Amino acid sequence: MATLLEKPILVSNGHYMLRIRHDFGECMPGQFVNVRVCNGTDPLLRRPFSVFNCDGDTLDLVIKVVGKGTDILSRLEPGEIDLIGPMGRGFSMEKSKTVLLAGGGVGNAPLFPLAKALRKINNTVHYIYGIRSRESIYLEKEYRENTDSIIFTTDDGTYGTRGSVVDSAERVLKEKNFDRIYTCGPLAMMRSIVETAGKVPVQISVENYFGCGIGLCMGCTIETSDGMKRACVDGPVFEGSTIKWDSL
Repeated sequence: MATLLEKPILVSNGHYMLRIRHDFGECMPGQFVNVRVCNGTDPLLRRPFSVFNCDGDTLDLVIKVVGKGTDILSRLEPGEIDLIGPMGRGFSMEKSKTVLLAGGGVGNAPLFPLAKALRKINNTVHYIYGIRSRESIYLEKEYRENTDSIIFTTDDGTYGTRGSVVDSAERVLKEKNFDRIYTCGPLAMMRSIVETAGKVPVQISVENYFGCGIGLCMGCTIETSDGMKRACVDGPVFEGSTIKWDSL
């Protein structure tokens, strides 16, 4: 049973936050929920969203309006909402490390709870937040409060550093030593970060389209060095070094 507590909150251009009360227990950073858009058949399939924040019996989702399904969700009224979760395999964490988090667009959402969790176990968290333009940055204050340092990069140069997440990552990796890197965003961005990281281990969170979300339809299968994996149940978090990037 889950309940949308209030109308979706506009947090930046085209991005909304849904605050939901649930009864399914703890969420791990990197996990997702699968949301039924409406009671009818159009859209038919559920939509997967990374958990942005989980505090007791309340969780937050940040969604970007990109089509009919997400448009419907952005206009929901408070009340019962049909979702399944938490689902998937989240990020692994160690204590007292120096880590780099690199997010692109809506790929920043699953990295927010990770940053909070890592700092709670005495990690030093450096963050690169990439987005198209200033008007699309969401919840900047919350990201600043839960990281030790943060760099904002925008494609159009309207805020922070002009350029890509990869450009900033290449620079930061030359300046600091990291024990681990975590990244989520476009495939090309994540591939470049894995290649740039060298021997530093990188965990990635893939954003494949999940048809069923429970491993039955096989629509989100990706090729890895350990064989074919279903992103919705074997992931969405994987070790970047195992991904067969040319097959994606």
